[in-house]
Amino acid sequence: MPSVDTEKPLESLENTKTHPLLPFLQQQSATSLTRLYQSPSSCLSIFRLLAPVERQIVMNILWLESAMSPSTMAAWVTVDGKKLYERSLETLSSLHILQQYPIKLLLNSTFKASLRHAITGGGKTGSFGVPVARDPKHAPPSISVLDGYALERWETILHYMVSSGTGQYPSKPSTGVLYLLKESGLMSGHFQSAEPVITSEGFQFLLQSPHEQLWELLLQYLQMVERRSMDLMEVISFLLMLSTMELGREYSTEQLSQTQKAMLDDLRDYGLIWQRRSSTKRFSPTRLATTLTSSSEASLPTPPGASTGTGAAADGSVTAAGGGGGPGSATGLNAPIPSPSRGLGSGSQQGFIILETNYRVYAYTDNPLQTAVLNLFVSLKYRFPNLVVGSITRESVKRALSNGISAEQIISYLVTHAHPQMRKFNPMIPVTVQDQIRLWELEKNRMKSDGGFLYTSFQSQADYEYVLNYAKELGVVLWENSAKRCFFAQEEGHNNIKSFIERRSGTAGKI
Repeated sequence: MPSVDTEKPLESLENTKTHPLLPFLQQQSATSLTRLYQSPSSCLSIFRLLAPVERQIVMNILWLESAMSPSTMAAWVTVDGKKLYERSLETLSSLHILQQYPIKLLLNSTFKASLRHAITGGGKTGSFGVPVARDPKHAPPSISVLDGYALERWETILHYMVSSGTGQYPSKPSTGVLYLLKESGLMSGHFQSAEPVITSEGFQFLLQSPHEQLWELLLQYLQMVERRSMDLMEVISFLLMLSTMELGREYSTEQLSQTQKAMLDDLRDYGLIWQRRSSTKRFSPTRLATTLTSSSEASLPTPPGASTGTGAAADGSVTAAGGGGGPGSATGLNAPIPSPSRGLGSGSQQGFIILETNYRVYAYTDNPLQTAVLNLFVSLKYRFPNLVVGSITRESVKRALSNGISAEQIISYLVTHAHPQMRKFNPMIPVTVQDQIRLWELEKNRMKSDGGFLYTSFQSQADYEYVLNYAKELGVVLWENSAKRCFFAQEEGHNNIKSFIERRSGTAGKI
C-alpha cells in the first residue's frame, strides 16, 4: 500500500482540508459512534469525509478478518509520508473507526460490517432511504424545481442577514432559523422585540462558500438537539442519509424515527428537503442535501483515486443494491450546490465578477443578494438590469474590516466568483489590487490601543524596580522606561499594584 499517490504531491495531501463534521464526531463517545455506525449510509458518508490516506488505510484492512500489526502496515509507508500516516491513524482512532490502536490495527466491527454492506449491497434495511412509487395525482418535483426551492430558501436566510440594520425589510425566515442564527452568534438582538443585527462573525459567514455556510449552521443545529430532547445520533444519521439519496427522487417518511420526523420542518426551512405539504408522507432531498458529504468547492484538494480498485470511490459511485435506494447518483453528488453564481443545472462553475487593475469592479448579475454582499466591500456606483459597477476603495475596505471581514476573505471571494474571462489570467486577481487590500488591512492593524495606568515619580530606583517586578509577576506590564522610572500596566492589575504601593510606602510613587 503506497502511503501517497505518486501523482499527488505530499504537500497537497498534508494540506487536505478537514471536513467540519469530523472534529464534532471526535468529541462523541465510543458508544454513541458505534450506534451511528450501525447505519451503512452513515458509514459510507463518513468514509467519504475522510482524508485520502485515511480512506486508503480503511480500504486496505476492511476485508481482513483478523487484526493487522502496525509494523506490517508501517513497512509500506515511505519516510516522507510517515508523519502523515501516523496522523491518519490517530484520526481514525479518535473516530473509533480503529480499535485497539496502537497495539494493533483493527476496524470497529460495527463500522466494518456496515461499510461492507454499503459497498456490496444486500438486504432491505432502508439505510439509504426508502423510495416511494410515483403519486398518480401529483408529479414529483423536477430537479430544476428542487434547485429553485433550495436557492430561494437559502437566499432568504442570507438576504435577511445582509440587510439587517440597513432599514430594508426582506422576507423573514422562520422563527427556528432566526433562533439558530442568534445561537450561532451570526446575529444578535431579541427577535421578538427588535430587529436583529448582523455580527462580525455574520459578515465573515456571508463571504464563505454555500457548502461552508451550510455546515456551520448544521453544526450549531447539532449543538442544540439535546436541549430539544432529540437523539443526537439519529439527527446525524438522518443528515448523512440525505447525502446518499438521489436527487429528483421521492422518499417515504414512514420508516423515519420520531426524532427524524421532527427534523423535517427544520430541514424544509433550510432548503434541504422539499415537501408538498408538511403532512405529506413523502419528501425529496434538494441538492443542498445530496452534496452534504461531497466536495463541491474547486479550492478543496481532489481525492487521489480513493477507490483503490474496490469500487468504493469517494465520489459516490457505489450502489448499494437492495438497500432501499443507492448512495446517490454521480450527477446528484458531483453537481455544485445551488448558488447565485452558478447555473443551477450546470456542473461548471460560473463567476460574475470582473476586476480591473484600476480597482474598478464589474459584476454581471441582477441578483439582489449578490449585490448586497458586494456592497460589503465595494463602493457601488451604477446599477443596470444585469450589471453592477463599483470600485474597491480605501473607505469601502476599511468599512468591511471594521465589520470583521479580513483582507484574505475579500480576495478569496473575488477569486471564487471571478468571471470566466478572469480565469484565463494567472493570477486571476491583479496582484496590485491584492497587495493594496492587504496594505489597507495593515493600516488598521498597525496601531493597537490598550487601557491602563501610568506609574511614575518613584523616589528611588529601588522603589521603582520593586514595584515593577511585582507588576511583572502579575503579567500586566505593557511598557516600561527605566531611565525615567515609569511603566504602564493593564487596567486589570491596577488595584493590586496600588495596594502594593500603599503598603510599601504612601509616597513611593504617583499614579
